[in-house]
Amino acid sequence: MAVFVDTNVLVYARDASEPAKQQRAADWVSALWTSRSGRISVQVLNEYYVTVTRKLVPGMQPVDARADVADLLSWRPVLVDADVVTAAFAVADRFGLSHWDALIVAAAQAAGCDRLLTEDLQDGQRLGDVTVVDPFAHHPETLI
Repeated sequence: MAVFVDTNVLVYARDASEPAKQQRAADWVSALWTSRSGRISVQVLNEYYVTVTRKLVPGMQPVDARADVADLLSWRPVLVDADVVTAAFAVADRFGLSHWDALIVAAAQAAGCDRLLTEDLQDGQRLGDVTVVDPFAHHPETLI
């Protein structure tokens, strides 16, 4: 089972200002590393880098954030290409999502994931073949 991970989960794993969410997100990331089931997109990598270096207080040093990104490249990031953008338009129209959320769903579909780990959408929501999982409502061992 492949699990697509939204940016917010990766960011919370580094966000010391939210200790409860940080621990749960770190548990998820660790479980996904162990099971080798984590998937992301190039969009997620870029959002992660900008968020942890510019929006977190205290922010990560760019060299450390780049090391994270380098590690996450092993999660086989989906390219946001013409096919993913076109699929995102269809997802947005069908489910009423914002363009950015639809890009995440379309990338999850392109990666062959049946689960999307995010707090930005409704837990349990079915978006075609992808089911939303709120990482703060579920423990990793219940799904991995």
